[in-house]
Amino acid sequence: MTSTISLNQVNLPAVAGLVAAIQAAPAKAHTKWSSDVRWTGAFQTEASVRNFDAIRSDEPATLGGSDTAPNPVEQLLSALGNCLAVGYAANATIAGIAIDELSISLEGDLDLHVFLGLAEGHAGFSAIRAVVDLQAGASDEAIADLHAKVAATSPVGHTLNAAVPLTISPR
Repeated sequence: MTSTISLNQVNLPAVAGLVAAIQAAPAKAHTKWSSDVRWTGAFQTEASVRNFDAIRSDEPATLGGSDTAPNPVEQLLSALGNCLAVGYAANATIAGIAIDELSISLEGDLDLHVFLGLAEGHAGFSAIRAVVDLQAGASDEAIADLHAKVAATSPVGHTLNAAVPLTISPR
């Protein structure tokens, strides 16, 4: 990696430092992330993450909420889009590709039968589609390689594509 921070506004020295630290001590790659969610009434919640302002959630009025914030499935789609955007910024920068514009549109199909207790089965998305609009000064081959690299390395994408053990337990 190069040690510039000018391409795509990515701090490459910080990323290079992390890579070097993990190469020197592979156990440093094993990280934990957390969020604490507090119910605030009706279908509204607030998620606390590190030292940031609370991330609010609510349901649309059609689902009985007050429509004061995005709902959890919208936040999940946003998390995937945010993760993909970071992947594009990082991998384009490493490849020396300047990004002119990047936007990602996401949508997912969700059948509410299970959520509403009207059926048994899978309550989550049956499909998620992400459409990436990337404008960059690179060859079609370099852009195709970039798309493949991002799809192959997205932590949120991999989490959504794989069966991940989930434990929900009372305290």
